[in-house]
Amino acid sequence: ITGLVPFLCLLAVTNHLVQVWQEFWITGDVDGRGLPISNPDGPLDHALFLLCARDTVKLLRNHASLALWVGGNEQVPPIDINRALKNDLKLHPMFLSNQTTKNQGKYLSQDPSDPSRYLDGTRAYVQGSMWDGFADGKGDFTDGPYEIQHPESFFKNSFYKYGFNPEVGSVGVPVAATIRATMPPEGWSIPIFKKGIDGYIEEVPNPIWDYHKYIPYSKPGKVHDQIELYGHPKDLDDFCEKAQLINYVQYRALLEGWTSFMWTKFTGVLIWKTQNPWTGLRGQFYDHLQDQTAGFYGCRCAAEPIHVQLNLASYNIEVVNTTSDKLTDVAVEISVWDLDGASPYYKVTEKFVVPPKKVKQIMEMEYPKMKNAKPVYFLLLKLFRLSDKEALSRNFYWLHLPGKDYKLLEEYRQKTIPLEIGSGISVSGGTYKVRMSIKNKSKKSAAESTTSVSTMELEDRNGVHGISEETNCVVQKSGLWSKIHRNIDLARSGDKPRTLEVKGIDSGVAFFLHFSVHTSESSTGENYRDTRILPVHYSDNYFSLTPGEKMTADISFEAPEGSKPRVILRGWNYHLNHAVMM
Repeated sequence: ITGLVPFLCLLAVTNHLVQVWQEFWITGDVDGRGLPISNPDGPLDHALFLLCARDTVKLLRNHASLALWVGGNEQVPPIDINRALKNDLKLHPMFLSNQTTKNQGKYLSQDPSDPSRYLDGTRAYVQGSMWDGFADGKGDFTDGPYEIQHPESFFKNSFYKYGFNPEVGSVGVPVAATIRATMPPEGWSIPIFKKGIDGYIEEVPNPIWDYHKYIPYSKPGKVHDQIELYGHPKDLDDFCEKAQLINYVQYRALLEGWTSFMWTKFTGVLIWKTQNPWTGLRGQFYDHLQDQTAGFYGCRCAAEPIHVQLNLASYNIEVVNTTSDKLTDVAVEISVWDLDGASPYYKVTEKFVVPPKKVKQIMEMEYPKMKNAKPVYFLLLKLFRLSDKEALSRNFYWLHLPGKDYKLLEEYRQKTIPLEIGSGISVSGGTYKVRMSIKNKSKKSAAESTTSVSTMELEDRNGVHGISEETNCVVQKSGLWSKIHRNIDLARSGDKPRTLEVKGIDSGVAFFLHFSVHTSESSTGENYRDTRILPVHYSDNYFSLTPGEKMTADISFEAPEGSKPRVILRGWNYHLNHAVMM
């Protein structure tokens, strides 16, 4: 999968239909470009290329997720190959547009009615990723950009000129454990932050990061350093934790910005790229060891079919309906939380309707213009159905007032928020399925408790309070989970459910919590050994909980033979590292 096209239902990171942009093996990196020009005539053996292409079509043509055939990436095939592919992959008349020309009508009447006589016949062939309606349609390099952006830039009409961007990317540093596991200690040093006379910071990476194509979190003269917004990083762990915050914000904003212009300006976008085939330090949703970055979950949040979002340029609250059904009898709950645990702003909108395949502006976010607005605050948006309080979408933001930064969040790390953590475990052979439940036990503010509809009154489709952090991840009840015995902490506890109460003296948001799965080993120092079990599939990760909120996450993985897996929860203001042993 090369990327995402949310308006065409190409949702590579949700539980919904996945569709694939299938390119053949022509790439601008090796065919007809460079100094000296590489492979000016494309593949050395054209007949072999076409044999393989036709075999690939036969292999994939019955796959429901296949959307397009594309001749080449940032390049078109040589003339003879391109002509052959156009002929092989011509559309059967029944799949042509209804707005046919006279010539097309003549072709329709003469064409055999049996689609099986076509090599495919059901999907369009595009000769190159920037041709035939993509980017500027002329093959000029009008895709990208591939660097850090101000999050609000994605929402501006001036950001990208054309309707469909076949490639756009951003940053993608993984967690510190991946850096240590894939690089020698010389590569564990973070970039040097050099401040220029213009006030912009240039990140100077170590030679190993430079070799691994590191994309900085600043763009001197254009984008102030996004890491420094949270305070100067102290070490590798601090740098990578702050990088995950930015990864999440960047990719959510990227997709929400495109979605905000859905069908009015933009028809789609593909993100480059989902992963690096080596230990690259640039745009990615999961790293070389198959651990998802926070950007994965930011993207997944933005790509849900029914979605509530904040336009970061206009500060309008918007509801996106990419489905073919009208959305009726819905409202948005808006709650602001400050760093003291209070909710200074709370509102539930009037009910409204969102037509199919439309974006509806609901209201302007009022809080930043209020007299006593806090310089750093959290915003929780929930879209719900009024008739049954069913939560349809949940979106959590951390924001600062214009001209401010996030440095106050450094002090917020010292908060001790009370949590209730539960777990359920099912083991079959080496396959583990874990259900984690996390509840923020902070008391809700008086302002919220007096309203007619509160955050905790919203229910998901199974009547369970709360939904997963950034997507509508519903708790599925089945016979499997009714048989699960629960345990917490260091040993099995039999068949009785148990929970862990984490005492805390503070009230507020449990911010940026995230799970990881480890063996029972420990590792420190230069002879570092990665104790993580990978890959792991999380129904949600990198989430935050406002006071009173509860979420549930399903975790599944294959454990190495003889290991004793443990799930560890960490967070911005949660550092106890409680482990659930299997």
